This record gives sequence, C-alpha cells and structure tokens, in this order.
Amino acid sequence: MKGAAGEQSMQNGMRTIKSFTVDHLTLMPGLYVSRIDERGGCPVTTFDLRMTAPGREPVMEMGALHTLEHMGATYLRSVREDILYFGPMGCRTGFYLLMFGDLAPEEIRPLLIEMCGWIMAYEGPVPGARPDQCGNYREHDLPGARGLAEKYREVLIREQAG
Repeated sequence: MKGAAGEQSMQNGMRTIKSFTVDHLTLMPGLYVSRIDERGGCPVTTFDLRMTAPGREPVMEMGALHTLEHMGATYLRSVREDILYFGPMGCRTGFYLLMFGDLAPEEIRPLLIEMCGWIMAYEGPVPGARPDQCGNYREHDLPGARGLAEKYREVLIREQAG
C-alpha cells in the first residue's frame, strides 16, 4: 500500500494497527491492498478504496457516503459470492472491501469500475433505504453518491491504464 510506514509500534500497551502506519499525508485516491489475513487456510484480502486524499480534499458527505454504501454493497453482493464486507471508513475518505481469496487490485478493478458505472446510471429508490431496512433511512443522497462513483471510476480507469 502506498505510504506505508515502518514497523508497528506500541502505544499505551497496544500495537499500532496497520492502517495507522500508512502515511496519510501522501496517500492518494486509488485502490490498494490494505492487508491479507488467513484463517484455517482461507485468505481474506482487505482492499482500501481510497476516494479522497486524506487531509487535502473534503471528506465524503454523510448522505452520499451512506447511499454509496447501500449501492456498493447491493451491487457487489449481487454479482459476486466472495464478498465478505463493503463499508465506509470512519474518516469518510474511502471504503473497505473484504473478499475471500489472496487478491490483487488488478483482479478486482474491473468489478469496481462496473460498480461505479451501475451507481452512476441507477434510477429509483436506494436499495435498503426504508425504515424497516435501515436505522438511518432518512439520510441518503443518490445524486451525491453518483458524483462520488463518477469521480472514483475516473481514478480506477487511470490506474488501469497505468
């Protein structure tokens, strides 16, 4: 992952988790492998879908981020069975995508480009945004989510082109 710092250190008796060792001052929007874990012979890849440059660009607005979470999770889980989790980072600069397998960004970049295109073209009610389906069903912004998807799709296409 770009911007990774040196060894893990201890703070107040706790290890510094890997995501806190990434130099956020140089981190740019893109698709990165955050970590690969293995349990019982089953690898899980955690991807960092960094959508904004931390500390240098505005964070994602909550309504747009929330809608992008619903849309992304719906799309990804509908087209792939190896998705474990898709959800936002607390800092609101990106998303984490956890997938079964030892995977590289180039293996999933086309999937994410398709996901962004689907979100950009989507018309209708936001999936899972009814009161009986979502604890914060009132805070959604489909046009904002479309804008985030369009911006991130451009980043992914640039990365794919090399």
